[in-house]
Amino acid sequence: MQETTQTTKVVSENVQQIIDKPTWIQAIVVLLICIILAYWFSYFVARGIIRLAKYVAVRGDAEANEGRFLVYRRVETYLNIVVATVRALMVAGVAVIAWKLIDTPKVSGGAAAIGASAFFIVIASQTVGPLLRDVTTGIIMMAEKWFNVGDHIKVEPFIDVGGVVEQVTLRSTKLRSLSGEIIWVHNQQIQAVHVTPNGVRTIAVDIFVRDRARGEAEVEKIIDTIPVGPTLLARPLRIKYAERWNDEIWRVTVVGQTPPGREWLVQDYFVNILKELDEGKPKSKRLFVHEPIVRFDDPEAARRFRRAVRIRNEA
Repeated sequence: MQETTQTTKVVSENVQQIIDKPTWIQAIVVLLICIILAYWFSYFVARGIIRLAKYVAVRGDAEANEGRFLVYRRVETYLNIVVATVRALMVAGVAVIAWKLIDTPKVSGGAAAIGASAFFIVIASQTVGPLLRDVTTGIIMMAEKWFNVGDHIKVEPFIDVGGVVEQVTLRSTKLRSLSGEIIWVHNQQIQAVHVTPNGVRTIAVDIFVRDRARGEAEVEKIIDTIPVGPTLLARPLRIKYAERWNDEIWRVTVVGQTPPGREWLVQDYFVNILKELDEGKPKSKRLFVHEPIVRFDDPEAARRFRRAVRIRNEA
């Protein structure tokens, strides 16, 4: 009985000593627990902001006016940044408060403070530097309006990193590729971006035929075989116009829009079917006079190049 009492007394004294003289390990554990709790609390706060961002996204996708559509996209982008910023600030704030609470004379005057400080210096040296570079790059990109949530971008210097921007924070950018893959990119790794206006590329095919009516009829049949959808042909191919080049040749221009990565539906599939129509026929009986010409036909690019290209007629 006396031995049990003595053991209990020793255990009680040890526990009291731990409480009265906290070690640096205890200080770190308390700090980490506070940070974890703050992280989960910030998670629920962020969910409220995310709900607002989704509401803005729905309103933006349904907006027909291009100006207001861009405003909604920009607001959605900023809300994504706010989510990440709020969570980071809450965690950092609680960490500072927890550090102040454990930074008592009992802790700060002894090995606890030295050990905890050394621990966080090592952690900070490995995390703060890269984090600050990500944040600096993210701030610059957002301030200069490189892209918005919902835009389709291609990231340099990577060969095949591109997709629709799903989320933007000051630290990273989340993309959804055409194959459905999710791609996370550190902002400091983004050297340049290719932004596809409206998420589509306009492609034109110039077809040269002898018989305009027959040529257009055959083209319409082929157009009906090409599937349409957000990840296929965003807008169906259509005959934009036809012009007579001379008494024997008509140029029929077909235009369509595809998301980046689906250009082959026009460049390969559509053009190859056109060529198959004349396979095995003598030259005099062929419907198409020349090889089809495939080109990009973005109207905004045409306006910009009209200003840039200056050719003087020489006498």
